[in-house]
Amino acid sequence: MKFECYTNWDNLPESANTLFEQSAKDNIFYSRPWFENLSAVLNGDNAMALACVVNGDTVLAILPLIKSTGKSWYSLKHRYTPHFSLLLADENKQQVLACLSIGLSQLPISGLILEPVARDDTHLAGLAQAMEATGFECNYFFRHYNWIYRVHGQSYHDYISARPARLRNTISRKTRKLERDHGYEIHLYSGNEVPAAMPDYYAVYSASWKANEQYVSFLNNVVTRFSKKDWSRLAILYIEGQPAAAQLWFVHHGKASIFRLSYDEAWKQYSVGSILTAFLMEYVIDTDKVKEIDFLTGNDAYKQDWMSERRERYSLGCVKNAKPETWYERLFESLKRMLKPI
Repeated sequence: MKFECYTNWDNLPESANTLFEQSAKDNIFYSRPWFENLSAVLNGDNAMALACVVNGDTVLAILPLIKSTGKSWYSLKHRYTPHFSLLLADENKQQVLACLSIGLSQLPISGLILEPVARDDTHLAGLAQAMEATGFECNYFFRHYNWIYRVHGQSYHDYISARPARLRNTISRKTRKLERDHGYEIHLYSGNEVPAAMPDYYAVYSASWKANEQYVSFLNNVVTRFSKKDWSRLAILYIEGQPAAAQLWFVHHGKASIFRLSYDEAWKQYSVGSILTAFLMEYVIDTDKVKEIDFLTGNDAYKQDWMSERRERYSLGCVKNAKPETWYERLFESLKRMLKPI
């Protein structure tokens, strides 16, 4: 068992795919396509570093990092990253974590910043404990909230019946008004249909309060990779033949992630965003049969109407403790602590 740090995907052993596939079942944002797309948009002084533990040809742990020229390295993430974790095989976890932490401690860095992470993530908690054994101090810092809904086998009818009356009435009333005033239709694109429909998504986005999409290339690449695996759901609401609202969701292994959503402000009075969210909720609950729906990042008030549980996400910072090199320096440091004012 040994520590390896890869800076090129081509050098990563093929067995890493098994670990990526296992981890993607927990969260689509731990998949290899996601991390490959993140590494493709790094620029400047940053580069990818896959900190791994390998045993022969078997990869037992992967910690995807951004290698910077500074004293700290960071989790391989993007502005759109909602979840991050250590990818860890099931066997010999304590040994693997010890090997990983020792390897990380020998890198020319003084700290690691991993985010956004869950406080109850046992993989990262184990890593933090192992890092502290090698001379690091690890702490969690709050980053943002994350709203989710656990389906528990209900139908969409059960789900929507339990939503606040205000939300149900808005959807019903606005749907009737939009149908009466203009008419509308919703198209759901999935699989390989999604990339071809993205221009309609961008048309809506540019007419929304969000102005222009900043990461077109990144988003297109993610959609292309995920759509090949049938992980993408793009719903677009059309009014008089023109796209008025668009939402991009990802669905994998019983979880739906609400990734991007926008609407044309010209149609705000009809609550087209809520109408489209209701449509997709029905689809992922009754057709995709998901067990969890994740609104990802943010504590916007409207998310509480759709979701049922709020979680917290953190940064995990691990900083190397500076150790005095001589007995005189150790004595001096000890005296400083003794004389430190309370």
